[in-house]
Amino acid sequence: MLRLDDLATFVHTADAGSLSGAARQLNLSPAVASAALKRLETQLQTRLFARSTRSLRLTPEGEAYLVHARAALASLREGQQQLAGGRAQISGVLQLSAPSDFGRNALLPWLDELQCEHPLLSLRLLLGDRNSDLFRQPVDIALRYGAPEDSSLVALPVAAENRRVLCAAPAYLARRGEPQSVAQLQEHNCLLYMLGGRAHDHWRFRDGPHEVGQKVGGDRVSDDADVVRRWAVAGAGLVYKSWLDVAGDVQAGRLRVLLPGLLGEPAPLNLICAHRAQLSKPVHLLREFVQGRCAQLLKRAPWLT
Repeated sequence: MLRLDDLATFVHTADAGSLSGAARQLNLSPAVASAALKRLETQLQTRLFARSTRSLRLTPEGEAYLVHARAALASLREGQQQLAGGRAQISGVLQLSAPSDFGRNALLPWLDELQCEHPLLSLRLLLGDRNSDLFRQPVDIALRYGAPEDSSLVALPVAAENRRVLCAAPAYLARRGEPQSVAQLQEHNCLLYMLGGRAHDHWRFRDGPHEVGQKVGGDRVSDDADVVRRWAVAGAGLVYKSWLDVAGDVQAGRLRVLLPGLLGEPAPLNLICAHRAQLSKPVHLLREFVQGRCAQLLKRAPWLT
């Protein structure tokens, strides 16, 4: 029969990337932690880690089993909380990944509010624009723009109506003028975002029933969406970004929306997890909370006003 402490040792070792690190977190000796992993592998009749003198990494079987181990421990924690008295307060650890720009400039203050309302809730936040590997990284869920490429992942809508908008700082527009058509974008310095080694240099819009697009270029490219937004606010050029990322800058006057008569590309925000068993009370709470805050920003979106 599987032991819960062996499962916990397995998950902590995967997160820490080393047996000694997991042992320190669990206040165990390395020998006891090693024995727990060996016992678990024996019961499962499979190797969970590939070991060498210098490294420890998950095997493909270990990666697959890690999802179920996390879900099992999370489910048991939730059941323990319910048995402890069915308290209305939400508690536990919420491990979350989010895009760099949205995470820093919108999500962070929202998470502060959430923790003020639920002081027993702990957060582990990873920010970055690369798609999180929910089977390897120590996160339960991710907020990401667009549908996941892996159809086996669970995706719940958070801001389905979100779109990209074309923006620039007043200082840039005073210096270079305002584009009056999509074709004129080629005459401007366009700040490009790069994902997966490819710069997004073809900007598309809808003009009624027709799609119009333009290949653009500029003197700055970054794989960090927050950096691209900061360049735009500083007056370096035009930017084509999610409304949720730039809504605060537009409302504060740091950026202006351009070509408002055109619809930008859809940029739906989704909450993604590897398995429905990970949709715990804290996860549902986070989704509802972020969904509500996004809805407030979308009320002021240029295509809805």
